[in-house]
Amino acid sequence: MGQKKDLTGSEKSKIVRYLAEGCSSLKIVKLLKRDHRTIKRFIQNSQQGHKKRVEKPRRKITAHELRKVKRAAAKMPLATSLAIFQSCNITGVPKSTRCAILRDMAKVRKAERRPPLNKTHKLKRQDWAKKYLKTDFSKVLWTDEMRVSLDGPDGWARGWIGKGQRAPVRLRRQQGGGGVLVWAGIIKDELVGPFRVEDGVKLNSQSYCLFLEDTFFKQWYRKKSASFKKNMIFMQDNAPSHASKYSTAWLARKGIKEEKLKTWPPCSPDLNPIENLWSIIKCEIYKEGKQYTSLNSVWEAVVAAARNVDGEQIKTLTESMDGRLLSVLAKKGGYIGR
Repeated sequence: MGQKKDLTGSEKSKIVRYLAEGCSSLKIVKLLKRDHRTIKRFIQNSQQGHKKRVEKPRRKITAHELRKVKRAAAKMPLATSLAIFQSCNITGVPKSTRCAILRDMAKVRKAERRPPLNKTHKLKRQDWAKKYLKTDFSKVLWTDEMRVSLDGPDGWARGWIGKGQRAPVRLRRQQGGGGVLVWAGIIKDELVGPFRVEDGVKLNSQSYCLFLEDTFFKQWYRKKSASFKKNMIFMQDNAPSHASKYSTAWLARKGIKEEKLKTWPPCSPDLNPIENLWSIIKCEIYKEGKQYTSLNSVWEAVVAAARNVDGEQIKTLTESMDGRLLSVLAKKGGYIGR
């Protein structure tokens, strides 16, 4: 009876069944006509099971060292666990232990993208907040542009995947695919637009004014009553095409000048409620990692998402201005988030 290297799956099943029936190993050898050493080795391995994993003793840190780590984590945002522990002169701690310790006092997050605010910016933001603190913001038209791409912002294609399921395949483009520039405005509980900037057009002062003439003024503003036009305040940020002498003079000829054209503090997207509208639209058009194959399809998605934004949502955004101004003053001109 020769010894073979391995038992087949069928033979292993039979051995288990024979053992359950009370057969001895000698009887199983005779039934399967296999070498007794092969049968004995399989039975021993089955009875032993998997060996338990031996846990290596972890480096313990003292309460004093823990306090040093906590202070270092607060002083070194976005630093690696290794850099934090090295700054505390704590060595010999494996990465898994470092991360477990930091997990109790910190979170892994991305850096927030926001304009830099220096002392002058903060003073101007405070002055601006004081100037408009008693403004009736229901009369202010908040405007801005946003660019949407075919694939959405990086990292938006992440989400939970059920066990046993494969992640959906995403298109990978060699040359990007470009994007669509969208302009819109909100006032009280009304959405103005959105309007699409013609593909390939770079918004300078002249093209910006021409765009406003063909969209905002002809399609929306001209339909409003004289009393509405008299009271409306137009807001735009300090983009070069907006704040240039050419654009300012052009808007003045349209009757939007002096107190009807709201001044804007530098580096302050957090104060413009329409930025929140863009977030609502982007979350809708890129949900579940959606991608688009053409600029027209992503524009249609923007229009559909904008239609789903109701008046109450817009009103919530425009009525948030009083709270934003108070927050700016409370933070002495600092960034308030959105």
